[in-house]
Amino acid sequence: MDWLADPQAWIALATLTTLEIVLGIDNIVFISILAGRLPEAQRDRARKLGLFLAMGLRILLLMSLSWLVSLTAPWFTVLGEEISGRDLILLIGGLFLLAKATYEIHHKIEGEHEDGSVGKAAATFGSVLLQILVLDLVFSLDSVITAVGMANELGVMVTAVVLAVVVMLFSVNLVSTFIDAHPTVKILALSFLLLIGMALVADGLDLHIPKGYIYFAMAFSIFVEMLNLKVRRRRATKSAEAAKAS
Repeated sequence: MDWLADPQAWIALATLTTLEIVLGIDNIVFISILAGRLPEAQRDRARKLGLFLAMGLRILLLMSLSWLVSLTAPWFTVLGEEISGRDLILLIGGLFLLAKATYEIHHKIEGEHEDGSVGKAAATFGSVLLQILVLDLVFSLDSVITAVGMANELGVMVTAVVLAVVVMLFSVNLVSTFIDAHPTVKILALSFLLLIGMALVADGLDLHIPKGYIYFAMAFSIFVEMLNLKVRRRRATKSAEAAKAS
Protein backbone atom coordinates (compact mmCIF):
# COMPACT_ATOMS: atom_id res chain seq x y z
CA MET A 1 0.00 0.00 0.00
CA ASP A 2 3.01 2.32 -0.40
CA TRP A 3 1.34 3.86 -3.43
CA LEU A 4 -1.17 5.64 -1.14
CA ALA A 5 1.51 8.20 -0.28
CA ASP A 6 2.46 8.79 -3.92
CA PRO A 7 0.64 11.72 -5.62
CA GLN A 8 1.46 10.27 -9.05
CA ALA A 9 -0.32 7.06 -8.07
CA TRP A 10 -3.46 9.03 -7.16
CA ILE A 11 -3.38 10.79 -10.54
CA ALA A 12 -2.98 7.40 -12.24
CA LEU A 13 -5.87 6.05 -10.15
CA ALA A 14 -8.23 8.89 -11.15
CA THR A 15 -7.28 8.62 -14.83
CA LEU A 16 -7.49 4.84 -14.90
CA THR A 17 -10.84 4.78 -13.07
CA THR A 18 -12.29 7.19 -15.64
CA LEU A 19 -10.98 5.06 -18.50
CA GLU A 20 -12.33 1.88 -16.90
CA ILE A 21 -15.79 3.48 -16.64
CA VAL A 22 -15.64 4.54 -20.31
CA LEU A 23 -14.53 1.06 -21.38
CA GLY A 24 -17.25 -0.42 -19.16
CA ILE A 25 -20.06 1.40 -21.00
CA ASP A 26 -19.94 -1.30 -23.69
CA ASN A 27 -20.29 -3.92 -20.98
CA ILE A 28 -23.28 -2.13 -19.40
CA VAL A 29 -25.11 -1.85 -22.74
CA PHE A 30 -24.61 -5.51 -23.55
CA ILE A 31 -25.64 -6.68 -20.07
CA SER A 32 -28.72 -4.42 -20.18
CA ILE A 33 -29.86 -5.80 -23.53
CA LEU A 34 -29.33 -9.44 -22.55
CA ALA A 35 -30.98 -9.02 -19.14
CA GLY A 36 -33.97 -7.41 -20.87
CA ARG A 37 -34.79 -10.81 -22.39
CA LEU A 38 -35.39 -12.28 -18.92
CA PRO A 39 -38.55 -12.06 -16.79
CA GLU A 40 -38.65 -8.75 -14.95
CA ALA A 41 -38.05 -10.37 -11.56
CA GLN A 42 -34.67 -11.75 -12.73
CA ARG A 43 -33.31 -8.75 -14.63
CA ASP A 44 -31.80 -6.78 -11.77
CA ARG A 45 -30.05 -9.89 -10.40
CA ALA A 46 -28.64 -10.73 -13.85
CA ARG A 47 -27.30 -7.19 -14.34
CA LYS A 48 -25.59 -7.02 -10.95
CA LEU A 49 -24.23 -10.56 -11.16
CA GLY A 50 -22.90 -9.81 -14.65
CA LEU A 51 -21.03 -6.75 -13.37
CA PHE A 52 -19.64 -8.65 -10.38
CA LEU A 53 -18.40 -11.35 -12.78
CA ALA A 54 -16.77 -8.63 -14.86
CA MET A 55 -15.03 -7.24 -11.77
CA GLY A 56 -13.88 -10.70 -10.69
CA LEU A 57 -12.46 -11.49 -14.13
CA ARG A 58 -10.60 -8.17 -14.27
CA ILE A 59 -9.03 -8.70 -10.84
CA LEU A 60 -8.06 -12.31 -11.66
CA LEU A 61 -6.43 -11.18 -14.89
CA LEU A 62 -4.58 -8.39 -13.09
CA MET A 63 -3.24 -10.91 -10.59
CA SER A 64 -2.09 -13.13 -13.46
CA LEU A 65 0.08 -10.54 -15.15
CA SER A 66 2.74 -13.06 -16.22
CA TRP A 67 0.06 -15.09 -18.01
CA LEU A 68 -1.43 -11.94 -19.50
CA VAL A 69 1.97 -10.93 -20.91
CA SER A 70 2.34 -14.38 -22.49
CA LEU A 71 -0.93 -13.83 -24.38
CA THR A 72 0.83 -11.32 -26.63
CA ALA A 73 3.35 -13.94 -27.79
CA PRO A 74 2.47 -15.60 -31.14
CA TRP A 75 0.77 -18.99 -30.83
CA PHE A 76 0.51 -19.86 -34.53
CA THR A 77 0.55 -18.28 -37.99
CA VAL A 78 -2.31 -18.07 -40.50
CA LEU A 79 -1.59 -16.81 -44.04
CA GLY A 80 1.56 -15.13 -42.78
CA GLU A 81 -0.28 -13.42 -39.92
CA GLU A 82 0.91 -14.23 -36.40
CA ILE A 83 -1.97 -14.98 -34.01
CA SER A 84 -1.43 -14.61 -30.26
CA GLY A 85 -3.69 -15.71 -27.41
CA ARG A 86 -4.95 -12.15 -27.07
CA ASP A 87 -5.70 -11.99 -30.80
CA LEU A 88 -7.61 -15.26 -30.62
CA ILE A 89 -9.76 -14.08 -27.71
CA LEU A 90 -10.50 -10.78 -29.46
CA LEU A 91 -11.39 -12.57 -32.73
CA ILE A 92 -13.71 -15.06 -31.02
CA GLY A 93 -15.28 -12.36 -28.85
CA GLY A 94 -15.70 -9.98 -31.78
CA LEU A 95 -17.34 -12.63 -33.97
CA PHE A 96 -19.61 -13.65 -31.10
CA LEU A 97 -20.59 -10.01 -30.55
CA LEU A 98 -21.32 -9.53 -34.27
CA ALA A 99 -23.46 -12.67 -34.36
CA LYS A 100 -25.31 -11.86 -31.13
CA ALA A 101 -25.99 -8.22 -32.05
CA THR A 102 -27.23 -9.27 -35.51
CA TYR A 103 -29.56 -11.84 -33.94
CA GLU A 104 -30.90 -9.31 -31.43
CA ILE A 105 -31.54 -6.72 -34.17
CA HIS A 106 -33.36 -9.33 -36.28
CA HIS A 107 -35.37 -10.44 -33.26
CA LYS A 108 -36.27 -6.85 -32.39
CA ILE A 109 -37.36 -5.93 -35.91
CA GLU A 110 -38.98 -9.14 -37.17
CA GLY A 111 -38.95 -11.83 -34.50
CA GLU A 112 -41.07 -10.33 -31.73
CA HIS A 113 -44.82 -10.62 -31.36
CA GLU A 114 -46.61 -7.55 -30.11
CA ASP A 115 -46.51 -8.67 -26.49
CA GLY A 116 -42.80 -9.55 -26.71
CA SER A 117 -43.38 -12.71 -24.70
CA VAL A 118 -41.69 -15.15 -27.07
CA GLY A 119 -38.19 -13.71 -26.70
CA LYS A 120 -38.44 -13.56 -22.93
CA ALA A 121 -39.74 -17.10 -22.61
CA ALA A 122 -36.91 -18.43 -24.78
CA ALA A 123 -34.21 -16.86 -22.60
CA THR A 124 -33.14 -18.57 -19.40
CA PHE A 125 -31.14 -17.08 -16.55
CA GLY A 126 -28.30 -19.54 -17.09
CA SER A 127 -28.02 -18.94 -20.84
CA VAL A 128 -28.07 -15.16 -20.39
CA LEU A 129 -25.44 -15.35 -17.65
CA LEU A 130 -23.21 -17.56 -19.84
CA GLN A 131 -23.40 -15.04 -22.69
CA ILE A 132 -22.60 -12.21 -20.28
CA LEU A 133 -19.61 -14.19 -18.98
CA VAL A 134 -18.20 -14.72 -22.49
CA LEU A 135 -18.36 -11.00 -23.31
CA ASP A 136 -17.10 -10.07 -19.84
CA LEU A 137 -13.95 -12.03 -20.67
CA VAL A 138 -13.41 -10.09 -23.91
CA PHE A 139 -14.12 -6.68 -22.39
CA SER A 140 -12.06 -7.55 -19.29
CA LEU A 141 -9.03 -8.38 -21.42
CA ASP A 142 -9.18 -5.01 -23.15
CA SER A 143 -9.71 -3.26 -19.82
CA VAL A 144 -6.81 -5.03 -18.11
CA ILE A 145 -4.41 -4.38 -20.97
CA THR A 146 -5.29 -0.68 -20.67
CA ALA A 147 -4.70 -0.81 -16.91
CA VAL A 148 -1.33 -2.54 -17.27
CA GLY A 149 -0.23 0.09 -19.79
CA MET A 150 -1.15 2.99 -17.49
CA ALA A 151 -0.13 1.92 -13.99
CA ASN A 152 2.70 -0.03 -12.42
CA GLU A 153 1.12 -0.75 -9.03
CA LEU A 154 -1.26 -3.70 -8.76
CA GLY A 155 -3.10 -1.93 -5.92
CA VAL A 156 -3.83 1.07 -8.17
CA MET A 157 -5.15 -1.15 -10.95
CA VAL A 158 -7.38 -3.26 -8.67
CA THR A 159 -8.74 -0.17 -6.89
CA ALA A 160 -9.57 1.47 -10.24
CA VAL A 161 -11.43 -1.65 -11.40
CA VAL A 162 -13.44 -1.87 -8.17
CA LEU A 163 -14.36 1.85 -8.25
CA ALA A 164 -15.41 1.61 -11.90
CA VAL A 165 -17.65 -1.39 -11.21
CA VAL A 166 -19.24 0.41 -8.24
CA VAL A 167 -20.12 3.33 -10.53
CA MET A 168 -21.50 0.90 -13.13
CA LEU A 169 -23.60 -0.87 -10.48
CA PHE A 170 -25.31 2.43 -9.66
CA SER A 171 -25.88 3.32 -13.32
CA VAL A 172 -26.79 -0.05 -14.88
CA ASN A 173 -30.48 0.10 -13.87
CA LEU A 174 -30.85 3.65 -15.22
CA VAL A 175 -29.24 2.62 -18.52
CA SER A 176 -31.39 -0.52 -18.73
CA THR A 177 -34.63 1.35 -18.00
CA PHE A 178 -33.82 3.99 -20.59
CA ILE A 179 -32.97 1.39 -23.26
CA ASP A 180 -36.12 -0.64 -22.54
CA ALA A 181 -38.31 2.46 -22.70
CA HIS A 182 -36.97 3.60 -26.09
CA PRO A 183 -36.92 0.93 -28.84
CA THR A 184 -34.91 3.14 -31.22
CA VAL A 185 -32.23 3.58 -28.55
CA LYS A 186 -32.05 -0.20 -28.20
CA ILE A 187 -31.46 -0.57 -31.95
CA LEU A 188 -28.80 2.15 -31.74
CA ALA A 189 -27.13 0.35 -28.82
CA LEU A 190 -27.15 -2.92 -30.77
CA SER A 191 -25.58 -1.07 -33.71
CA PHE A 192 -22.84 0.07 -31.34
CA LEU A 193 -22.23 -3.57 -30.44
CA LEU A 194 -21.82 -4.35 -34.14
CA LEU A 195 -19.28 -1.54 -34.37
CA ILE A 196 -17.43 -2.77 -31.28
CA GLY A 197 -17.48 -6.36 -32.55
CA MET A 198 -15.98 -5.28 -35.87
CA ALA A 199 -13.32 -3.26 -34.02
CA LEU A 200 -12.44 -6.31 -31.89
CA VAL A 201 -12.08 -8.50 -34.99
CA ALA A 202 -9.89 -5.86 -36.63
CA ASP A 203 -7.81 -5.56 -33.45
CA GLY A 204 -7.39 -9.34 -33.37
CA LEU A 205 -6.01 -9.14 -36.93
CA ASP A 206 -3.60 -6.32 -35.93
CA LEU A 207 -5.66 -3.72 -37.80
CA HIS A 208 -5.91 -1.26 -34.94
CA ILE A 209 -8.72 1.29 -35.13
CA PRO A 210 -8.12 4.28 -32.81
CA LYS A 211 -10.63 4.13 -29.96
CA GLY A 212 -11.19 7.87 -30.27
CA TYR A 213 -12.81 7.39 -33.68
CA ILE A 214 -15.15 4.74 -32.31
CA TYR A 215 -16.18 6.73 -29.24
CA PHE A 216 -16.68 9.90 -31.32
CA ALA A 217 -18.97 8.02 -33.73
CA MET A 218 -20.93 6.61 -30.78
CA ALA A 219 -21.17 10.00 -29.05
CA PHE A 220 -22.33 11.73 -32.25
CA SER A 221 -24.97 9.03 -32.86
CA ILE A 222 -26.23 9.40 -29.29
CA PHE A 223 -26.44 13.19 -29.73
CA VAL A 224 -28.53 12.81 -32.89
CA GLU A 225 -30.79 10.24 -31.21
CA MET A 226 -31.33 12.56 -28.23
CA LEU A 227 -32.48 15.24 -30.68
CA ASN A 228 -34.86 12.72 -32.28
CA LEU A 229 -36.28 11.78 -28.87
CA LYS A 230 -36.79 15.45 -28.01
CA VAL A 231 -38.62 16.05 -31.31
CA ARG A 232 -40.85 12.99 -30.75
CA ARG A 233 -41.69 14.08 -27.19
CA ARG A 234 -42.61 17.57 -28.44
CA ARG A 235 -44.86 16.10 -31.14
CA ALA A 236 -46.51 13.78 -28.62
CA THR A 237 -47.16 16.73 -26.28
CA LYS A 238 -48.70 18.81 -29.07
CA SER A 239 -50.86 15.86 -30.15
CA ALA A 240 -52.08 15.39 -26.59
CA GLU A 241 -52.87 19.11 -26.23
CA ALA A 242 -54.75 19.10 -29.56
CA ALA A 243 -56.75 16.06 -28.48
CA LYS A 244 -57.74 17.79 -25.22
CA ALA A 245 -58.70 20.98 -27.06
CA SER A 246 -60.98 19.06 -29.42
